[in-house]
Amino acid sequence: MGKKARDKRERRQLEYLKEAPRDTRPIYERLWERLWEPQPMVRLAAVRILVPLAIVGFMSSRVIHADHWIGSAGFHVPNLGHDDYRQPLYLPSLPNGVAWTFAALLVLSGLATAAGALTRISSAVFAALLVYVALADRLAAFTVSKLGAVLAIGLALTPAAARFSIDAWRRPPAAPVTHVSAGNVRFFQFTLVVMYFATGVAKYRGDWYVDYKPDVIYSHLHDTYQTWVSYMMAAKIPGWGWTGFQWLVLALEFGAPLWFAFAPTRKVAVFLLLGMHTIIGLGFGPVVWFALLMASLLIACFAPQPWLERALRVESTA
Repeated sequence: MGKKARDKRERRQLEYLKEAPRDTRPIYERLWERLWEPQPMVRLAAVRILVPLAIVGFMSSRVIHADHWIGSAGFHVPNLGHDDYRQPLYLPSLPNGVAWTFAALLVLSGLATAAGALTRISSAVFAALLVYVALADRLAAFTVSKLGAVLAIGLALTPAAARFSIDAWRRPPAAPVTHVSAGNVRFFQFTLVVMYFATGVAKYRGDWYVDYKPDVIYSHLHDTYQTWVSYMMAAKIPGWGWTGFQWLVLALEFGAPLWFAFAPTRKVAVFLLLGMHTIIGLGFGPVVWFALLMASLLIACFAPQPWLERALRVESTA
């Protein structure tokens, strides 16, 4: 957005504030109304584009071994035959040919969802396949496997392809869709904030505070996930620096509801959390896809709206 356009919008906002009558409603009513007001379509589109790509990237190391992953060529945990949270549902291995077809459909449906092609079908297929693989091979089900399935189900239930998609290009609406009902975006925002807060609570109750150890992050740098980046960081940054990072991460995650509740602190949180996920992705090897998924969700849900509009090359709707 150019300087003239920004100045014009600011003048309109000032004129409106001068002319608008004072809102005398209780603050909780105003907050509730703001919580459920329509949300920018650009945020939902960003979720649709970025999240499936991160999930497919994570699954790429598995789909290339589909016969061993969910097929009959590899080891699979047998049916335990009793209630166990580690095996909520037993799913037998697939024939190898079916497993390869399954893997191809998983990748294609994920890419189609990101592109917004036949989205009602592709997103539903993508979500169903992710749920299946999260249950079928519990030994290879990590955070991205489980969170990815939840996010894909959420996408399948939204009008995520109403704009910035192949579907919208093939059948353009009478007027561009600029906003969607609040729940379509709030679901992803709440999911992210709850994840940060729950992680912060777990860290607080563990060795980040209650059973305090000042070298938790530093000790992780020497684990099996070590990369050359984490090696160099461990060699160059003094121990007290890692303790400071530890307190900063705890403050960001434990205080996530407050950080994201207010616009000024929200921008700071986005900047710091993106830095955190960058360090995780570069410094902890296989966790890179989790870092990319969380960063994608963070950008789509909370990055300043003009950033997203500029990335998708659309006029501001703020």
